[in-house]
Amino acid sequence: MADLMSNAPAMARHVLRGRLEALSAAEGALGFALPREACRSSSLNGTHALWLGPDEWLILSAPEAGLRDRLEVAMGAHPHSLVEVTDRQVGLVISGAEAETVLSVGCPLDLDQAAFPIGMCTRTVLSKAEIVLWRTGPQTFHLEVWRSFAAYLHQFLTASAVVPATD
Repeated sequence: MADLMSNAPAMARHVLRGRLEALSAAEGALGFALPREACRSSSLNGTHALWLGPDEWLILSAPEAGLRDRLEVAMGAHPHSLVEVTDRQVGLVISGAEAETVLSVGCPLDLDQAAFPIGMCTRTVLSKAEIVLWRTGPQTFHLEVWRSFAAYLHQFLTASAVVPATD
């Protein structure tokens, strides 16, 4: 399991909600377009935006001081919400040839790359925990989970990785 699961690098996490004017201003501060297609992500230079809903994005970035301030200044008086959730959740990376299989033990989604391509992200459940699941490579997934569920998911994924397949 050690080669299958690891902690994601330290990241700042912000939930951004807003209307078109605020989002356009946020894009200027981020330097890239927010994904406008359902369940997709966009990235530039280690900053990532994951579409979570029609007016909601999870922004992941290096723990850089100032991103929140840049976004707030750029969005100015446009109606928006920008909430830092860095301490609420943690990131896990699941990678390797068995990543899809291990995640499928507790996730109801079809994780085949044809159905869940690179760059796709969504809120879902893994066993009994709500997660954000993001496919970052052919055999790599990034999970965002509330900190209080991280140990549980670690144990669940460890157990799922050692369960022998049955025919």
